[in-house]
Amino acid sequence: MNQFIHSKIELLLFAAFFRVLQAEDCLMAINANVLRRPSDRGMFLAAAIAFPLLVLAGYFRSYYFGSFFGNTVPNSLVHFHGIVMTTWVLFFTTQIALIRTKNVRAHMTFGMVGVALASMVVVVGLATAYDSHIVRKTAPPGMHPYGFMLIALTDLIMFIIFFSAAIILRRRSTEHKALMLLTAINFMPAAIARMPFLPMETIILWAYGIPDLVAITSLVWLSVKHRKFNKIYAAAVFLLVISHPVRIILTGSQTWINFVAWVVQ
Repeated sequence: MNQFIHSKIELLLFAAFFRVLQAEDCLMAINANVLRRPSDRGMFLAAAIAFPLLVLAGYFRSYYFGSFFGNTVPNSLVHFHGIVMTTWVLFFTTQIALIRTKNVRAHMTFGMVGVALASMVVVVGLATAYDSHIVRKTAPPGMHPYGFMLIALTDLIMFIIFFSAAIILRRRSTEHKALMLLTAINFMPAAIARMPFLPMETIILWAYGIPDLVAITSLVWLSVKHRKFNKIYAAAVFLLVISHPVRIILTGSQTWINFVAWVVQ
């Protein structure tokens, strides 16, 4: 009987050891795959530096240092939204830093935290948008709050699409990295629109034109670097770019405004 138990224990230990070896082989394969690919280090390093700086510049007066400019946070929900989005920016930069330093295991582990954080981005973002545009009825000059609600909703929908695709394609390094980059580009208009030196008359062109240019440039960069046109990333870039004029049209649509009014009544 004891010999039988010992044999079972040895068998279980061997199976566990074999699974560990399989996991190590898988990780080594992922590492090798990442290191063999054409280098995108320059583009993603630029993104890791530029994205936090853009967010800081855009929200410098209205949020981060708003008290010095007489701007106060409307309520705790908006403040919590700011904390969640700032955490997302730091997460994005950290993930790029982990890959650059070849800490693939930490990158993959930390990625699971990113899934939970992304869920918070969506839930808190939706709640904040409802509070801002439906409850408090805030919107830029000349725009209906219900119409502007569409901007926030579309941002979150695009984020869900790009982030979900990045997670699904996490074993395909090129597509995963590119789609994660697109989650950052998707949030650029909100920061650009708050730049105090940009003229309000053309702010919509700057807010959408710059991210569109960055997205298209990144697609060209990846195509040249990898000597292959990435259809998945191209489709994602097309979706983002085409969504911008569609948003502009629909935000001024009386049909959309009436629909929102009917939903919230």
